[in-house]
Amino acid sequence: MQNLQQSQKISNQETQVPKTPQMNERDFINDILTTEKYMTAAYSTAMNEVSNQTLYSDLATIFKETQDCQRNLFDMMFKKGWYSLEVADQQKMQQSYQQFAGYSNQLPFLQ
Repeated sequence: MQNLQQSQKISNQETQVPKTPQMNERDFINDILTTEKYMTAAYSTAMNEVSNQTLYSDLATIFKETQDCQRNLFDMMFKKGWYSLEVADQQKMQQSYQQFAGYSNQLPFLQ
């Protein structure tokens, strides 16, 4: 029989916002956070594909600023209780570690 554990959440007390058809503070911040996540992914792809070093450096600077903005938005949502995290299951973490540690001997640059 499996040992069932309830998933534990890490969160703060939720700041209440009006529940109306109009966008509220949480909706706006969530929309901006989603946009920032998309932008960091796009900048990452661009940095992987650019051949000009000066352009790469400019993109890297913009990427860092965008990533910092994304992190600040996440922190704000977490503090207001609008974003929660699951507590990591130690057994799952150990299994993942073992799985990926086994891959390292297949990589040519580590041998």
